[in-house]
Amino acid sequence: MLFATDGISRFLVTMKSAYDLAMERLQKGAPVVPLTDEQRAEIAEIDSSYRAKIAEKELLLKDQIRKEIQAGNLKEVEPLQQQLATELRRLQEEAESRKEKVRNRSGQPS
Repeated sequence: MLFATDGISRFLVTMKSAYDLAMERLQKGAPVVPLTDEQRAEIAEIDSSYRAKIAEKELLLKDQIRKEIQAGNLKEVEPLQQQLATELRRLQEEAESRKEKVRNRSGQPS
């Protein structure tokens, strides 16, 4: 905020942050639609479900990686690490896709 005086009156000039300006431009192009309680609950359920799937996949593959390292099968470790990264990315993308479908329903019943 800036204060300016012209000798007679004093007024307040409000300056917007870059964030505020960006949000205004974004809302003009694609207005933010508030989520319903049902949509929020569905998104929370999707998050919970996919966190569990991701944790399960991590435990399984990290255990396999650990076993291969202990057995001295180092050639098997890299493919398992790549599989882990691929699976985690796939699950995260799948979760985001499902959440986006819920968001795009615009409050319509499922």
